[in-house]
Amino acid sequence: MIKFLLNLAIQSFATRYSYDAAYMQHVTKTSASAGLRLAIALPLFTQYNGPKAALEVRWGAQLGSTLDGDCGPCAQLVTNMALEAGVPADMLTLCLQGQAASAGNLGLGFRFAQAAIADAADLDDLRQEIALRFGEVAVTAAACAASSGRIYPVLKRGLGFAKTCSQVNVGHDTIKVQLRT
Repeated sequence: MIKFLLNLAIQSFATRYSYDAAYMQHVTKTSASAGLRLAIALPLFTQYNGPKAALEVRWGAQLGSTLDGDCGPCAQLVTNMALEAGVPADMLTLCLQGQAASAGNLGLGFRFAQAAIADAADLDDLRQEIALRFGEVAVTAAACAASSGRIYPVLKRGLGFAKTCSQVNVGHDTIKVQLRT
């Protein structure tokens, strides 16, 4: 019964976002316990938004982390969800094209995620900028997004379901992805 309900929820999610959720169905098929954790526990962490004023920072961090994981369908899903949340399409396009420094708050989150992943020299400056402009809660939200954006691409790659990211649709425009900014 649990597997049936999980698969129903997975199918609803896949339909809503035109997303290939075969890996989620695979996890649920092989282990109802793992499927339940994937459906309940991970979204509690991965979808933590933080303060409304810093929503673009959070989505930028999610996108930067997901692109670092290099999963085309995951990057498309994050882009679609960000658009649904009201993130400006032009800012998403700039990040996807490797121009995060010109993408405002979204770009700040994107650069923060990539710096956190790489342990880059500018990480402390980016963290401080987010904290000064939006507060420590925004740093927490960006850090959660930066760490969690890689979960799904890595899971999919480990299960043999990953695809390489080369282009993402932002609204009606197809954007060629530049993986590093």
